[in-house]
Amino acid sequence: MTDGAIEVRDVYYRAGNRDILSAISLSVGRGEIVSLMGRSGSGKTTMLKCLAGLLRPTAGSIRIHGEDIVPMTESQLNRVRLRIGFVFQYAALFDSMTVFDNVAFGLVQHRRATARELQTIVRERLAAVHLDGVEAMYPAELSGGMQKRVGLARALATDPEVLLYDEPTSGLDPVTGRAIDDLIVETRDRFGVTSVVVSHDVPTVLRISDRIAMIEEGSLIAVDTPARIRASDHPAVREFVHSAEDAVTLAQG
Repeated sequence: MTDGAIEVRDVYYRAGNRDILSAISLSVGRGEIVSLMGRSGSGKTTMLKCLAGLLRPTAGSIRIHGEDIVPMTESQLNRVRLRIGFVFQYAALFDSMTVFDNVAFGLVQHRRATARELQTIVRERLAAVHLDGVEAMYPAELSGGMQKRVGLARALATDPEVLLYDEPTSGLDPVTGRAIDDLIVETRDRFGVTSVVVSHDVPTVLRISDRIAMIEEGSLIAVDTPARIRASDHPAVREFVHSAEDAVTLAQG
């Protein structure tokens, strides 16, 4: 693993009288794909939102390329967020905007490109996610998988150094989900981005990850390679992984 792009140290997040995250520490190397895995309500999405600066931890530090974002003001966070792309669970596209305007949204908001540059960037980013000729279409005209791809193209438009994915294969059929898996790895390989993926989809996590971090009831209970996670003798890890794999086997008949 190369030098750390993301360094999380002793992060806590408290809501009301409940600790959602407790003493989370994790390093993610530049260009690495690390997946956060766990049951619903385990805290993995809360951790992703902390990484994006959408939630502020109660305690601890989160360094993105050496800068601790926890004590930052909103204007300072906005500067760092330009280096972070967020791919939302349900794409979160603007229904009233064309695909072109959705992909160009971040660039327009931050006045980072001329009209001619916008045309080039949008076309290139859509091509990178294997979508050509859809610029004039609206989200309602796209399949779920296509919407996910547009969401990724939008995240890539600002040339982020870090990409955060929230349940990227949620709601997709297995074939489309596998295509999104391949695209996550392809995007890392092509653009060199550091990727953090939140997912409860065990086959996806085992397939795409360099390392997997499992969160259970707000605590990090395992961080290792997919092969070692799959062979883990930790009761909670073993139950989660093998229950998911058994469910996939049953579904395949």
